[in-house]
Amino acid sequence: MKVVLQRVRSARVEIDKRVKGEIGQGLLILLGIIPEDTIEDIEWLVKKISQLRVFNDDSGVMNLSVQDVNGGVLLVSQFTLHASIKKGNRPYYGNSAPPNIAIPLYEEFHRQLEIHLGQKVPSGEFGADMDVSLVNWGPVTIIMDSKNII
Repeated sequence: MKVVLQRVRSARVEIDKRVKGEIGQGLLILLGIIPEDTIEDIEWLVKKISQLRVFNDDSGVMNLSVQDVNGGVLLVSQFTLHASIKKGNRPYYGNSAPPNIAIPLYEEFHRQLEIHLGQKVPSGEFGADMDVSLVNWGPVTIIMDSKNII
C-alpha cells in the first residue's frame, strides 16, 4: 500500500463539479493499493499517519500530529501511485489492485482511519474522475509504502 501524504491548509475533492469532501488545515492522503496488500498494511499505515508529527508546535518545530492540532483528513484513492514507467512513455497500471480487491481494502482503510482519528474522514469516490485541489502547507509531502518499511 502506498500513500502520498500532504500537509495542507485546505483541500477538496469534486466530482462533476460537486464537492464530495473538503477539509481545512490537515492532511490530504492519496492511497494506492496493490493485490498483495493486507489488513496488516492498513493497520501499519493508519497508525503511522495518525501519529505522524508534521505540524509545528509553538517553537516552530514539526512536533505535533494531525490529532494534536484538531486537523482534518481527506482520503482519495489513486491507482496511479503504482504506475510503472520502466518501458516506453505510457505508464503501465497493471500493478494496481483490481476493483474487487482494492475497493474492500480502501473501505477498510477509510473505516480504520476514522476509528483511529475519532472523526469523520471525507473522501473521494473510488474509480470516479475527480478534481482534487489543495494548498500544500510548507510544502510538506511524505511518501509512505507499507512494503518498504525500514
